[in-house]
Amino acid sequence: MSSQNLLKGKNMRSLSLRLKSFFTNSATIATKNFNLHKLEETPPKEAIVTKNEAIQYYKQMVAIRWLEEAAGKLYEQKMIRGFCHLQTGQEAIAVGIKAAMRPEDSLISGYRIHGLSYLMGLTLLEVIAELLGKQSGASKGKGGSMHLYGKNFYGGNGIVGAQVPLGAGIALASKYRKTGGVCFTIYGDGAAMQGQIFETFNMAKLWNLPCVFVCENNGQALSLANSTVTASGISKVETTNFYTLGNYIPGIQADGTDVITVREVAKFAINHIVLGKGPIILELVTPSVDLDHQDEISKRKDPIQLFRKSVGTAGMITEEEFKLIEESTKKEVEESVTQGLRDVEPGLQELKTEVYSLSLETQVKK
Repeated sequence: MSSQNLLKGKNMRSLSLRLKSFFTNSATIATKNFNLHKLEETPPKEAIVTKNEAIQYYKQMVAIRWLEEAAGKLYEQKMIRGFCHLQTGQEAIAVGIKAAMRPEDSLISGYRIHGLSYLMGLTLLEVIAELLGKQSGASKGKGGSMHLYGKNFYGGNGIVGAQVPLGAGIALASKYRKTGGVCFTIYGDGAAMQGQIFETFNMAKLWNLPCVFVCENNGQALSLANSTVTASGISKVETTNFYTLGNYIPGIQADGTDVITVREVAKFAINHIVLGKGPIILELVTPSVDLDHQDEISKRKDPIQLFRKSVGTAGMITEEEFKLIEESTKKEVEESVTQGLRDVEPGLQELKTEVYSLSLETQVKK
């Protein structure tokens, strides 16, 4: 084939994809395999995704990736102090769960919360400024990386696993108030052997709490592989199945790199609770993301590239549209970083503010 014919063929394929994208407003996409514990029904094996949803999910995942890249660089430059735990490579979990959530649902997590904070309503500037300790931050610069909060978002927690009993408490409040909402309580595999988590499982099952326990399993705690801290990991034959550790609580293990799979398993969990079946555990398997393990993203599955290929093949988003989303999102993050760096630090007057929500100190009789 001549070079002219080859070029003509590529142009025709490009035109074909653009036309297909124009007319394809939705597509049916297969989900990944699920492993079940004490469940008879399984989440759907395929799901319908609209073009608007595909664009939204892709933009959100790209925004989180750029946000974390910016945070990583600022941390290396010592502009961000203290700890800075990233969600790089775990974008599909955050976006998939948020896509399944209803207005009455809530969420609490550990210390990988930058992307979750953005999805739960904070602006990129509010997240970045908070990391930088600036006045425009979500907590006015007083909380930092692990203490970002928003509507129905109870933030992160610097104490490993401590958010799990808090999540059960949020679920208890929802049940008590009859809001109909569930609480997604996210923790890592490094926290999965905490005693307080097993106590929480027991109470959640006894009280039938509307709680979805989500274990993000990236195979790596803060400094150790989970095989070194779990007895089942000692054997080369056995593996730790975190979705089964609730004993009497049903569980599902799913691919945490596939945003549609995560969305569908999260929807399944909500429905499970709405039907009065009590709490459920989700184990979402994903690449390692710590600062010292960034190369894992290239060695294993990148959720953004997987989704890009999936919806691109389905003809919902063209290459031109992908590039436009990436460029506009990167620009938005860069502008937020510039604003955050220019922002001022909180003044001394902020030192004692917001310590109590409604202080009754002056009304207490001495």
